[in-house]
Amino acid sequence: MRFVPIAALALAVISVTGCTRWSMNHHLNNAYSAYDRGNCEQVMLELSKVERASRARPYVWPEVSMMRGQCLERQKMFVDAAQTYQFIIASYPNSEYAYRARARLETLQSLGHYPTRSEAAVVRPTRF
Repeated sequence: MRFVPIAALALAVISVTGCTRWSMNHHLNNAYSAYDRGNCEQVMLELSKVERASRARPYVWPEVSMMRGQCLERQKMFVDAAQTYQFIIASYPNSEYAYRARARLETLQSLGHYPTRSEAAVVRPTRF
């Protein structure tokens, strides 16, 4: 007779933890769908929901940051995107997302949207 309440409690615990993961995955999938449609406002909203649901799952954080950087690029916020990519490289240096972030930074630099280190170090006089 004791087995039934214990089994019900175990099932409740499993369903609660699974629910959080399902919610996180659901919002991440919604973010990808919104990105495909070009709706970056919806992407940012869904990514915020993913972050709230993933506090105990740090493995998803670099993916969320990468998508945020890509949306910032789409919105022509190149400096913010570059800073997001630098954050990924600094925080998750051994992840696949750090590799992808380095590639995005190189692309931004080659397109002239983000200065190279040597250009950033040059101080240009201001003309009035």
